[in-house]
Amino acid sequence: MKLVIVSGLSGSGKSVALHTLEDLGFYCIDNLPLFLLRELAQGLENDPGKQMTKTAVGIDARNQPEGLSDVPKLVREMRSRDVDCSILYLDAKPETLIKRFSETRRKHPLTADDRPLAEAIEFERTLLEPILSEAELRIDTTHTNIHQLRDMVRDHLRGSTPRQVSLIIQTFGFKHGIPHDVDFVLDVRCLPNPHWQPELRPLTGRDAAVARFLESSPEVSEMCDDLTGFFERWIPRFEADGRSYLTIAIGCTGGQHRSVYMGEQLHRHFAAMGRKVMLRHRELS
Repeated sequence: MKLVIVSGLSGSGKSVALHTLEDLGFYCIDNLPLFLLRELAQGLENDPGKQMTKTAVGIDARNQPEGLSDVPKLVREMRSRDVDCSILYLDAKPETLIKRFSETRRKHPLTADDRPLAEAIEFERTLLEPILSEAELRIDTTHTNIHQLRDMVRDHLRGSTPRQVSLIIQTFGFKHGIPHDVDFVLDVRCLPNPHWQPELRPLTGRDAAVARFLESSPEVSEMCDDLTGFFERWIPRFEADGRSYLTIAIGCTGGQHRSVYMGEQLHRHFAAMGRKVMLRHRELS
């Protein structure tokens, strides 16, 4: 039996994640009171018809704080009973959440007369810390639209196997900010920059002309070989440590040429090895 707990900050995309899981065949329950979580797991185990072998529940900060603190213990209990239980945690920068609530004109569940929106967001983050500490996958939706979030949830939860780490390769531009919640940040700004070639400036690292320009420099292939060799060596160590997901962020100045090219190379390399790998070019989206 597989149970996915979907949690995170209000406005970060929990409803989108639950709807996506529902499309994948999960029986979804939103805003489950935590005192019912243990009873739900027991009921699913004893389900004679096995109609709910894949279940997802949404849990937010409207639960009692002491109940939220008990989530890691509950998850470990369920895993000890051979329940495949995982936590998907959604996050976003405070300024992004404030903008989303302003645009939708919805009320944050933790706002009050003496607690404005910005304080409610930080209060919610504090309350959910116990759940975050147990989460296998954390997705920062600050720069992610609905369609990209759906793709990320699908790619990581459809047919994933806990014994093989799933790779997320994300390219970005340093001038637009470093991505949050990644495991590795790689800087490829030392490589030759196609931006200074007028005919290459409007293109991206996906285009053949840019690839030819970069591949003409030995240091580009050297870095690519070094990075693939590094991750080939160390990914099995992360798998042995029980990791299910590994996020690699590759950055150049604008996130258009060098990082995109290197991301494409790493994606092609590990996909050819049969690994589950997802590629996202943040600035191109």
